[in-house]
Amino acid sequence: MIRECNLEDISDGRRYTSNDLVKLGCNECEGCSHCCRGMDDTISLDPYDICMLTRATGKEMAQLMQAEVALHVESGVIVPHLQMTNDNHCPFLNEAGRCRVHESRPGICRLFPLGRVYEGDSFQYFLQTNECVKKDRTKVRIREWLGISNLREYEAFIAQWHSHMKALQSHPLMESDAQALNLKHLQLFYFMPYSSVDTFLTEISKRLEQWECL
Repeated sequence: MIRECNLEDISDGRRYTSNDLVKLGCNECEGCSHCCRGMDDTISLDPYDICMLTRATGKEMAQLMQAEVALHVESGVIVPHLQMTNDNHCPFLNEAGRCRVHESRPGICRLFPLGRVYEGDSFQYFLQTNECVKKDRTKVRIREWLGISNLREYEAFIAQWHSHMKALQSHPLMESDAQALNLKHLQLFYFMPYSSVDTFLTEISKRLEQWECL
């Protein structure tokens, strides 16, 4: 989710790369699941997140939308998000307050309490200082915190996807036929299954090229 705010008001004022050490360590949350509750529709999902969740659950996008995923609109674009339960917590949170899909958790969950600040075709990380309730956190290297093996390629995808979504918001058809455009976008990038997580980055590049030709 994109937030329009003053970075100085919500961060420590610094920007980081994935090689930097930042106070993120929380001893694996020690059973805390505060950030998994009351999030409403703010945990937006990109195609990589959906690909990971389908692998973890064995469900396709249409099946995930029966309980775990829903849709909302951001700047005219329909975007999937985690659907909170009736008790307003993440659908993947178990009774012990632990994540059932931790190895395949969405990018926003991996980041927390980090955020991303975008500039042009790239981004840097920043630390949200008032979001995590845990105190006395220890320093952890960001790449280790994210836990993504092909991090460089993943970061390139994130930057590319951000640019793609910004361009989609100003697409000419948004004014004349936004519904049809959104349906095509959802089908191509979310509902059409990806072969595997290992081939995702290759497949998403081809789909982005295909989209440019529509």
